[in-house]
Amino acid sequence: MATPMDQDIPELNEFLCFEIYASNLSFGRVYKPVLDPLGLTYPQFLVLYLLWRKDARSVGEIAGALGLETSTLTPLIKRLEQAGFVTRKRDPSDERRVKVSLAPRGEVARTHLDEIRDCVGRATGLTLEEAQELQTSLRKLRTHLADS
Repeated sequence: MATPMDQDIPELNEFLCFEIYASNLSFGRVYKPVLDPLGLTYPQFLVLYLLWRKDARSVGEIAGALGLETSTLTPLIKRLEQAGFVTRKRDPSDERRVKVSLAPRGEVARTHLDEIRDCVGRATGLTLEEAQELQTSLRKLRTHLADS
């Protein structure tokens, strides 16, 4: 039975952070069936996506683009390398840096990009304009949160 104090506590779905969290989980459920056959997780897909846009990136550059620490990203990249999606090599101009490049399996995975984007786009139920407006708002929110 509800107590008077319960009335002071908003419903969970009234929190913006919960809606974003729940949406993230839902995105994961949409991506899983299209990435599983490729042998990829969503974070691995993001690394490959960055490499499809520009190959031979440093681990630090990839980490920065994804908002991750290099210590978090390195094991993920090692798994991608073991699976044949990428290669890692020390940068000859700076031995401290490791460059990540697409391997043949990573190039092949790129052929599924349109299918992945179409599937996820349909699942959102948003028009292109609505998706772009939401993305702009979320980017603004993320920037403000990062700055706070």
